[in-house]
Amino acid sequence: MEGIVIKSTGSWYLVQTQEGETIKCKLKGRFKTQGIKSTNPIAVGDVVSFVLQKEEGIGLIKTIHQRRNYLIRKATKLSSRSHIIAANIDYAILVISLAFPRTSSGFIDRFLLSAEAYHIPSILVFNKIDLNDAELQAHLDEWSRIYTKIGYPCFPLSAKTGEGIESLKKKIQNKTNLFSGHSGVGKSALINAIQPGLQLITSDVSDSTEKGTHTTTFAEMHPLDIGGYIIDTPGIKGFGLIDFIPKEVPSYFLEFTEYAANCKFHNCTHTHEPNCAVIKAVKSGAITQSRYNNYLAIIKDDYFSEKPY
Repeated sequence: MEGIVIKSTGSWYLVQTQEGETIKCKLKGRFKTQGIKSTNPIAVGDVVSFVLQKEEGIGLIKTIHQRRNYLIRKATKLSSRSHIIAANIDYAILVISLAFPRTSSGFIDRFLLSAEAYHIPSILVFNKIDLNDAELQAHLDEWSRIYTKIGYPCFPLSAKTGEGIESLKKKIQNKTNLFSGHSGVGKSALINAIQPGLQLITSDVSDSTEKGTHTTTFAEMHPLDIGGYIIDTPGIKGFGLIDFIPKEVPSYFLEFTEYAANCKFHNCTHTHEPNCAVIKAVKSGAITQSRYNNYLAIIKDDYFSEKPY
């Protein structure tokens, strides 16, 4: 039988068949150790083939079909290993809060870097606009301008009031959409607003830490009445660098590519070289200083300390 993984708990998987039946499945035999570098060999969104054990009423997964794409992060307890967040994604959607908790531009750019590396179009959703004062609104306007110019759609909205929800729904209908973000940004509340009836658990942000608590324990895929799916993921603290080498990073900063071809050196790192067209673009304002600063922080990450350029 064949189906799509709609929930993963680490040891058990819920697989939905094309007929709409949901089967509880587990991996067959030593499948886990055969060439799988990630901590989870199967992720939500994977298409799998399995054999139904009628006596036990469970399925044994035999094959993972080839993935169109996937998004990964560092494994929480094994920093040298990766964890696949989800597979076969149409849009990677980052839910951002400028109020409480605050999402940093560094986190945004690492998310976009990861999505670009795995060929997944990204969307930025700025939630909690009902909390914006004049300063936060100016901040939102600036970030929306920066990222829209690069080519990333930006949706300011409020899961609480419903403002802006319909525009996002039109964009994501009939697509498989991964929703990610820090705990407390209102991701579950937003998903509930998009698909009433799911009743995902939401939580308040702590006044003392200005951070949210994890309300989603395992990644799970939910069908949408408007067509397509939402993949809800646990709150993510940070996107680590996995399987990158430094020279790849500039190509994932989309606004760099327009200028990089005019650099004096073909292997320019855009950090110190003479006649670097990217640095000139930063100085002229054509490339935003904050994006360039985040680029420098990424390539100076300890992850790259022992890797050749």
